[in-house]
Amino acid sequence: QVQVVETGGGSVQRGESLRLSCVISGLAFGDYHLGWIRQAPGKEREGVSCITWSGAIADYADSVKGRFTISRDNANNTLYLQMNSLKPEDTAVYYCTTDVSACSAAWFKRRIFNYWGLGTRVDVSS
Repeated sequence: QVQVVETGGGSVQRGESLRLSCVISGLAFGDYHLGWIRQAPGKEREGVSCITWSGAIADYADSVKGRFTISRDNANNTLYLQMNSLKPEDTAVYYCTTDVSACSAAWFKRRIFNYWGLGTRVDVSS
């Protein structure tokens, strides 16, 4: 049984930082490309960042490039998202997902993703 636990969210002000973590158990973590997706109130779900199984390749939505960094620790089944220079438009619930067939530009055009966790909420005030 796959279990996903996202943590690290919170309420911050514009310009501050947060680091999200996602622990996934019940599957061969190191075999999967992984991603972070988010859903803001009243908006569609969107891809934020993805990373290949080895961590060699990562990509980002244009809205977060230069501010967010994705990384993974395959030894500890953990995915991270370092978020710097946060903006109010980053406010959303963030989820991690294994629903990444390829970490490419096409993934960021998707609006439907499979995921298992409850997410972690990020609120950025101005």
